[in-house]
Amino acid sequence: MDNLTHALTGLMISRAGCNRLSPHASAILMLAANISDADGIVRIFGTSLDYLDDHRGWTHTFAGSPLVAAASVLLVAAVARKRLPWIKAWFIAWLGVLSHIVLDWTNTYGLRMLLPFRGDWLHLDITNVVDIWIWAVLLLAVAGPLLSKLVSSEIGAKPGTGRGAAIFALSTLVLYEGARFVLHERAVQTLNSHSYAGAPAKRVAAFPHFGNPFEWISYVEFNGGVALQRINLLFPYDPTAGTLHYPPQPSQALEAARRTSTVQRFLSFAQYPFWVATPLDRPEGSTRIEVIDLRFGDPSSPRFVASVVVDASGRVLEEDYGFGPLKPR
Repeated sequence: MDNLTHALTGLMISRAGCNRLSPHASAILMLAANISDADGIVRIFGTSLDYLDDHRGWTHTFAGSPLVAAASVLLVAAVARKRLPWIKAWFIAWLGVLSHIVLDWTNTYGLRMLLPFRGDWLHLDITNVVDIWIWAVLLLAVAGPLLSKLVSSEIGAKPGTGRGAAIFALSTLVLYEGARFVLHERAVQTLNSHSYAGAPAKRVAAFPHFGNPFEWISYVEFNGGVALQRINLLFPYDPTAGTLHYPPQPSQALEAARRTSTVQRFLSFAQYPFWVATPLDRPEGSTRIEVIDLRFGDPSSPRFVASVVVDASGRVLEEDYGFGPLKPR
């Protein structure tokens, strides 16, 4: 999830009762709920592929979570220049780190939270990295107590602690994620209940729409290609309405691109790879091979793209990777 969601979730956990366990509990939890993303620093000092390799790795694991939590407590203690009740402070920081892992698990990007035992990417595909409905609930829980304090100061009453609003926000967040899970399962079942090109789908997936919980971006793999479309669970599903995309035929250029380090590293991350081959005029007889991850775009508007140019003899001339569409050279 985005860092605002993580920070506000940490704040809600603090206000729900953890702020009774340690001084500076809100600071500890908001930091702990975000510190796992410190691995993103590789994007500053490394390449885009380095970021793809290292982000959401060790700092996003259950095995590493106790150490990440300890780092949060040490940082807050150093800044506050205050001795904290170590066990209680570490415990609430650990809750913050776990909230980060669980929230990241719900989105399409995924994470490798079972390292070092398993290195595969795990993702529920039920929410986007940025979810406006989660924002609305958390921001309302922040704004409510602030308004209550203003009213209380005007009438001379004792202001509330915000605990009720925090518990409401966390409960609503759990219910919302549960509802999204049910809707996602229904979307997948709908896709699997139809045939495509006269045969059952080989593989289906449903990715969340940015704003509408009932609308999903569907992926259907059938013999020969894939179909992409938006489906709305409030309306009948038409399996023939998707946009069809067909991968290129096997070729020397395709095999050469597949063997490159750039493509191999990208394929270790991509969950729904799709290949595109484009003939180039220069050098004569060369081909640009691109592989994209259909979770984040489609061939007409690609995102997360590995690109390799191969000449007529099968020699690799250049290779590149980008999170957005790569500009032709």
